[in-house]
Amino acid sequence: MVEYGVAKFVLPGQGESGDHHLVCCNRNGILVAAIDGIGHGEEAANASKAAVALLRSSADEPIISLVKRCHEKLRATRGVVLSLASIDPEHGMMTWLGVGNVQGVLMRGDAKNGNAQESLLLRAGVVGSQLPALQATVLPILRGDTLFFATDGVRSDFSVTLSARENPQRAADRILEQYRNGNDDALVLVSRLTGTSP
Repeated sequence: MVEYGVAKFVLPGQGESGDHHLVCCNRNGILVAAIDGIGHGEEAANASKAAVALLRSSADEPIISLVKRCHEKLRATRGVVLSLASIDPEHGMMTWLGVGNVQGVLMRGDAKNGNAQESLLLRAGVVGSQLPALQATVLPILRGDTLFFATDGVRSDFSVTLSARENPQRAADRILEQYRNGNDDALVLVSRLTGTSP
């Protein structure tokens, strides 16, 4: 139901990236997340991996309760910033939410019905440290619509070059290559809705 591509950059001198992602099926559809551990290196990676594990094990829950559970679980870590989306292909709906500075953009496959591009409203905070008031946004989503998440190792102007027609893996590689700022770990996750439930 979803085709996706991911591209990562690890800051030179670090053993692993603090930026991680998740794309997993749940009872209602697909959960997609991009997570950036605060700072970089092993401690940042440990915080993001803990968030991925919790999201995967609880993927059927509504995303506000997922973020609250992550917040409780990550209190002993450096914390993370994250953006996540729960896609319900059967009902043609996507619910998304961002805490911190992981950018989210939805590109419409067919822009005839309004905005070709929707941007995720990000709320300042750190999951595991300072959680803002959480409010998820619900959007209609159609086959061919493409979701882009990028951590702060990617410059924000990447969104001017997006196309819903570009292959997800090629798009992720291109965005990382052209817009990586080089002073932090970076991750680009591109997910296209390819079908709907029967």
